[in-house]
Amino acid sequence: MNSFGKLFRVSIFGESHGESVGIVVDGCPAGLSLTADDLLPDLERRKGGKQKGTTPRQEADFPFFKSGTFNDKTTGFPIAIFFENNNTRSEDYAKQRSIPRPGHADWVAHQKFGGHEDYRGGGHFSARLTTGLVAAGAIAKKLMSGVGIHAEVIEIGGEKDLEKGLQNAIDAKDSVGGLLECRVTGLPVGLGEPYFDSVESVLAQMMFAIPAVRGVEFGTGFAAAKMFGSQHNDAIDDMTGKTRTNHAGGVVGGISNGNELVFRIAIKPTSSTPKEQTSLNWDTEQQETFSIKGRHDLCVALRAPVIVEAATAIVLADLMLQEQQIKRIVS
Repeated sequence: MNSFGKLFRVSIFGESHGESVGIVVDGCPAGLSLTADDLLPDLERRKGGKQKGTTPRQEADFPFFKSGTFNDKTTGFPIAIFFENNNTRSEDYAKQRSIPRPGHADWVAHQKFGGHEDYRGGGHFSARLTTGLVAAGAIAKKLMSGVGIHAEVIEIGGEKDLEKGLQNAIDAKDSVGGLLECRVTGLPVGLGEPYFDSVESVLAQMMFAIPAVRGVEFGTGFAAAKMFGSQHNDAIDDMTGKTRTNHAGGVVGGISNGNELVFRIAIKPTSSTPKEQTSLNWDTEQQETFSIKGRHDLCVALRAPVIVEAATAIVLADLMLQEQQIKRIVS
């Protein structure tokens, strides 16, 4: 339920306004040099309050290693990493407890967990928990020498001019979504399996675990439905497997073919919008007009690139361990 992976396995824990959030990374090879400094650059990229359109909530996000390292190297046993929550304003959520916020998990969480869930800041459903994913992704990146992972926002609110898309939302006093593209270079041929453990299957599962992701497409994606087969097919140029085009996005038959892995993800508008909305008050069982309080991202897509990179790295490190492309002891 809260774990992912076969050999490189991650388990997340915590709540947005709880004492801490964190992650346990199991299966990381022994002997990898690892300190907090290795994680800080990516953790800094994930923080709010760093650019226009992101939440003003700021946390230190310093990674506290509780196990799995000794003498600044991994031991081969589970790595537990904690992040403290110190900048919380829980009263913003207590005031609107009776009204499940549209687009959020408030209603389904209340039904599934009988009202015992921590509702503050979205609790366990919050993107605050992606802090641990980013930390695990930084570790996975260190394991994959020669593999480059880069994600970036390519559209905001349907606009390729990102500033314009963001300004449209500011002018409308509303939230907005975005489109991200991720490219991976240096992958070996042969990762993944046909059908259920295909590269696309596993990556898509992980991408949909990131809050606010609504769609994933690989290579040409949905545009392939408008093409002829002769247009979409990628001709192989040489014995390395290099292709003249890359409509497949680096994966054929569920298996990496050595070309650049390319996929895009769609991020929905932030559910917490300044606009007045109407929802059910479950105490009165009546519709009620309200506005969401608290500190939120205008466009969550802006902070997503490093999370997407981390999630991608976790998947690929696991697949590379399965193919023995990464050894269990780092030399």
